Order: sequence, then structure tokens, then C-alpha cells
Amino acid sequence: MQLVVRKGETRCGDLASCVKAAARIGTLENSAASRLLADLGAVALLYDSQVTPFEDLQLGRLDALLLDVPIVRAFLPHWPDLVAVEPPIPGRGFYAIAVRKEDEALAAQLDEALAFLAATGELRAILERWGLWDQGQEELLPPGFSGSLAVSQGSSPPAGASPRRLLTLALLAKAALVTVALSLASMGLAVLVGLGVAVARLYGPGWLQAGALVYVEFFRGVPVLLLLYLLYFGLPAAWAALTGTPGLYISPFWTAVVGLGLTYAAYEAEIYRAALQAIPPTQWEAAASLGLSPKQTFVHVVLPQALRLVLPPSTSDFVALFKDTSLAGTITVVELAKQYQIISTSGADFRVLVEAGLITACLYLFMSVPVGHLARRWERRLASAR
Repeated sequence: MQLVVRKGETRCGDLASCVKAAARIGTLENSAASRLLADLGAVALLYDSQVTPFEDLQLGRLDALLLDVPIVRAFLPHWPDLVAVEPPIPGRGFYAIAVRKEDEALAAQLDEALAFLAATGELRAILERWGLWDQGQEELLPPGFSGSLAVSQGSSPPAGASPRRLLTLALLAKAALVTVALSLASMGLAVLVGLGVAVARLYGPGWLQAGALVYVEFFRGVPVLLLLYLLYFGLPAAWAALTGTPGLYISPFWTAVVGLGLTYAAYEAEIYRAALQAIPPTQWEAAASLGLSPKQTFVHVVLPQALRLVLPPSTSDFVALFKDTSLAGTITVVELAKQYQIISTSGADFRVLVEAGLITACLYLFMSVPVGHLARRWERRLASAR
């Protein structure tokens, strides 16, 4: 494994100093590097592709990368502002070709092909071309090379290869807390912005009404995933192009909050607008006859009545938002669905994957069902207060 930093970086002279400085370190999910960072208690951001970590390091979202040496050697030349920290972190790792047990003929053919490439020197030439040939490669090619690669049929995975159930449950519970925090923050933003947009559409001057209408149509028409990509990748790139300097950094979590909040605000605005329009004009007239100003009438008379009407549809939106937080996993937020994806691609036992899937589904239910229950109680309470 090798550490990669931006040129001029002073905090991350090695992995230990990175961890001590609580630096944000990017790596690939379910890799040896991700497990090492977890063991060290480092601030790790997990990716499912090789290119995006380099982009985020370039833009300042990350302080360092920890990746396999072949990945660093292949991609680093395309990023002149990044540099590898030498030497690579000590340790041995192996890349292997896996086949099904019944495909013995295919395994033998692969062994013969590798042996032929090694014997002719072509394997060494390929690895040297990519800067990957070293003494460690030679140690893999002793006499009897072909047979040494084959794995005996009777071999079995080492003990503890499958994730422990308690660890799986702990990871999912932690990710569920991220989902709850993301949902609450996004819905809070959606309520505030949505109410403002609804009021602007109903009571603002003509230009403000037109702007509010454009907002609603835009954010209802643009997919949430596309908006998250634009905010997370496009906005920093645009900033760098306009100013010539990278540095516009928004954390993945708050990027997701903004993206989801602005999108759901468009839906909330239409709900609030319909609820406000449903209040009879006589309420305004009665309040005016009592000497209330328009602002007082709106806050103390109209808005409380509209609240009873918006509660059911807004609750449905909140439950839907819980599920849409899964889109935040595409910008490295490890929420509940993303954590299950990581577990499901970790090579765990099939039974563990099924159990983890059921636990994930139950956690979503435990988060969403109480919301509906509380909303119904609040609705009955408001109805009894009439």
C-alpha cells in the first residue's frame, strides 16, 4: 500500500502522522487499506472506484489517499499536483485469479498461461512497463511455479473470514444513526425553504412569484442523484475553473443535506401552498376586524390551521426522504444502505448477508414507522384543540 498526498502537504509525512492529525484519508471499500485504517481509528472515506479518490484529493476534499501500489502507479501520472509518499507501507499482498472448484480445467489453463508468460519473460516486461516488477515478483516464480499457484480443493477459508454478526449489527446501527441525522437535517432545511417558497408564491411581488415557480419546477424536475453529483463534483470543479484555485470544500454529509433538502423543499412548498390556499378568506377578514395585522393574521390564525392540513402529506415526504438518503452513498456518505452494500461485497457468508439484509430492512422500518405514529398522534392532538 502507498500513501498519496498533495504536493506541499506537511501534515501527512507518513501514515502515522496522518492518523494523529485526524486527516481525511480516502481508500477503496472492502480493501486491505480500509481494514488497516479502521484498525488504526483513522478518519476514512470509502470509495467504490479508483478515479474519484484522486479527484477528491486534488479538490481538497481529502488530505491523503491510501491505495494499493499498482493503483497508485497506474493513476498518479495523470495527477501532476499529487505525489506518492515514499517508501510504500511495508507488507505483502497478493492478487489472485479465483475460479469455481468445478472449473479445474480452466484453473489449469490459467496456470499454464501464467507459466508461459513467466518463462518467455513477457510477464516481467508487462509489469516493468507499469513499474510493478520487483524482487517480490521474482519470489512468486520458483521452480514448479504452475503448481504453486493452484489452491488445493480441500482448502477452506480461514477461521473468522466471515464478518461477525455483532460487528455487522454494530456497523449497521452506526450507519442508521447517520441516516437519521441526514434525514432530520434535510427535512429541516426542506421545511424552512419550502415554507419560504410557498409564501413567496402566494404573497410576494410578481418577480418573486415567478422565481419561486422556477425553483419548484427546477428541483421537482431534476433527479436527486444528478443534483448530488452537480453539488459534490461539479461545484468544486466550476469554482476551480473560475478562480484558478481549488479549495471549495463541502463535506459529503452536508452536500447530501443541501441536495436532499433543496429537492424536498420544492415538494413541501406545493403542499404548504395548497394548505394555505385552503384556508377560507373569511379567516383573514375576521382577523382584520379584530385589529390584527396581516403578519399577525398569518402567524397566529392562518398558519396554525394550515399546519393541520400539511401534516399527513409532509409525513409521507419525510418517510420517503428516509429512503432517498440511500443516494448519499454515491458521494461517500456511509449511511444505512451504503453500509449494507459494503457488507454485501465483503465476501461474507451467504447467511450473514441475508441476516444483514433483514436487519437493514428492519432498521428502515424502525426509523419510518414511528414517524407515522407520532404524526397521527400530533394530528389527533391538533384536531382536539380546535
